[in-house]
Amino acid sequence: MTLRIDAHQHFWNPARGDYGWLTPELQTLYRPFAPDDLELLIEEAGVGGTVLVQAAPTVEETEYMLGLADATDWVLGVVGWVDFEDPSHIAHVDRLARHKKLKGFRPMIQDIPDPEWMLRPELDWAFRCLIAHDLAFDALVRPEHLDALSRLMLRYPDLRVVIDHGAKPRIRAGEIDEWSAAMTRISVESRALCKLSGLVTEASADWSVEALQPYVDLLLSAFGPGRLMFGSDWPVCTLASGYQRWIDAAEELTAACSAGERLAIFGGNASAFYRLGAV
Repeated sequence: MTLRIDAHQHFWNPARGDYGWLTPELQTLYRPFAPDDLELLIEEAGVGGTVLVQAAPTVEETEYMLGLADATDWVLGVVGWVDFEDPSHIAHVDRLARHKKLKGFRPMIQDIPDPEWMLRPELDWAFRCLIAHDLAFDALVRPEHLDALSRLMLRYPDLRVVIDHGAKPRIRAGEIDEWSAAMTRISVESRALCKLSGLVTEASADWSVEALQPYVDLLLSAFGPGRLMFGSDWPVCTLASGYQRWIDAAEELTAACSAGERLAIFGGNASAFYRLGAV
């Protein structure tokens, strides 16, 4: 039986001091979130494993997450952070890659002003290092980054890429055409996968399945069920939705898929992409 997997969740402790984006103004998020906070939610939802993704741009964040993963059986993989701008961090990649639960890295591209940052030649070492270690690249991008991402994947065709949160389409503003064209192009020109996650926080506060459906339909049409993976983006999703509500919505949004296709979206694809059997 295919394990149901949440391919994108976070833990953090603001007292660690390296979450630049996490400020007291984000009242419901500005507190520690740990495995004990999520365990009952995933049990009730029938989720058997998760992928823990970085939320701070430090190597210490990666080590913190790997420590949590060591102590938490159901955290099956970790997507960490190293400084792609510092070639000396190749030593960190080489060291961290020896941990059986380290599955990839994610620079926080959405927060970098230059939309073409990822194409800078001085980052070449990082992408080649990921390929050499067979590690995933989580692309935390917005629509304005998709042209550069497309060129990056043409430059590194062996890089295993997953696009976080559907590239954060501007659902609240009702914008879809340019995002749709760019995502379709990427789906054709690359082998990238895409996460069915993070959409509720890009929508209006009173979001509905109907409002999200055109965006999910595009992802299903472009990438197909074989290249999509469900993620909760918990606890960020709690700004707009409870854990179970988003799972229920995702199931409704993919209701046209076959049973086998839904098994892939809700577990099989994440397991294969992140090599979660090798833990």
